[in-house]
Parts: sequence; structure tokens; C-alpha cells
Amino acid sequence: MKRTFVDLHICVDFRDRRQVSRMMGKASKLGYRLVGFAFPPNSSNEDIENVRSICAEAKVDLVSRVDLKPRKPKELIYDLRRLRRRFEVICVCCESKDVARQAAKDRRVDLLNFSAVDLRRRFFDRAEAELASNSLASLEVDVKSLLTSEGVARIRLLSALRRETATAREFHVPIVVSSGVSEEGLMRRPRELAALASLFGLDEVASVEAVSANPLKIVRRNREKLGPRFVAPGIRVIREGKDC
Repeated sequence: MKRTFVDLHICVDFRDRRQVSRMMGKASKLGYRLVGFAFPPNSSNEDIENVRSICAEAKVDLVSRVDLKPRKPKELIYDLRRLRRRFEVICVCCESKDVARQAAKDRRVDLLNFSAVDLRRRFFDRAEAELASNSLASLEVDVKSLLTSEGVARIRLLSALRRETATAREFHVPIVVSSGVSEEGLMRRPRELAALASLFGLDEVASVEAVSANPLKIVRRNREKLGPRFVAPGIRVIREGKDC
């Protein structure tokens, strides 16, 4: 069966329709069928639908996503309550240990992202992985940092990524590899993303699943939950009417 490749993290200003169109068109040519687009938390339904129409023209399926950057756990809880049913994927950019711990144990969080954090303050350790293994959170790795860093900085980043992905796999936390890019020149084919994943310790099967099966599972699960027939995990509305 043919794989469905997913880049779950494209970062571009949704108001720049020309740039959005170019990047969605290139994503389609590179072989992606689902693309996660990072919207600001205050985006309207109209904003999302405008981008969805651009994606439809490019023959890619839009996945609406929001990247949360809370400073405190209470702020994260508030954001999740307010935004969970507005976006298909919720990512938490973990910039403190308290926020990382709260995000890892909250079943409303889909992705834990540490890519923007200083290497001295990365919080994905065994305690974090154990919490995530009991929820629905996956570890997301953006390759943008690898593509834009060089020399000693890249070596240190790879070392941190090897440690984090090894910990994630030990605790059976799914790994998602995304681009995280905002420029066409940094976009890569799915197999190239998978090849980059091999640099931080993923084998061939795990690398390919990180750009296909793992992100696709998140999208399908959340679309089902956001659908009109979802009641609770394992409970669906089959038929409505007086004779039911």
C-alpha cells in the first residue's frame, strides 16, 4: 500500500497568500499529501478556510495546527480548554520544565516540541517520556535546526536529538519528524527528512514512519474526535431519530 507522507509543521504567515501558495505547491510536488500549517491562536475560521482553499488547489490536505508557548502550566491549561476543539493538532513548545511536565501528561496535547529551546534547557528526559507514554503526546523533531546550524552547534544538537529520541523509543513515545520551515529553499522530500532522522538514531523503518504513519495517526484520531458523531473514546453516534 502506498504511503501517505505528512509534513506536520509549515510556518508561514497565513496572510501572505502568494507565499502560502508557493509552499503548498512545492509540498505537493515533493510528495506530501497532508501538510500541517501553524496558525496563530487567535486565527478565525475564515483564516483557516482561506488557507484550506489554497491547499486544495495545490492538491494537499490542510491540517490546522497551533503552536502554544505558555509560560506557566496554568496558562497551558487555559489555552487547551479554549483551543482544543478549534484546531486539529495542538503542539506545545516546551520552554520550561513545569510546562513540559504538564504538557506531557495532558491528553489534549498532540506534540511536544523542544526545537526552539536552548540546548542547555531541553527537558525531554526519562520523567518527561514516562508521562508522555501514558498520554497521547508524541515527540516532534523539526529538522530546520539541523539544516540551518553548522559546525559545533550542529554536533551538539545531534547529540541532544540522539539522546531524546532514544529515550522516546525506550518509553514507546511516538516520534514525528517535521520540517518546521518557513522558506521554500529549506523544504525537503519525505525520504530526505527520513534520511536526516537516521542521523539522530532512528532506523530506516522508524525514520519513514516518523514522516508518515505517526503524524497520520494523530490527524486521523483528532479528526474523528472533532467529528459530529464522536461522543467519547469508543462511543459513536450511529443513527439519530425517534425510532433509535
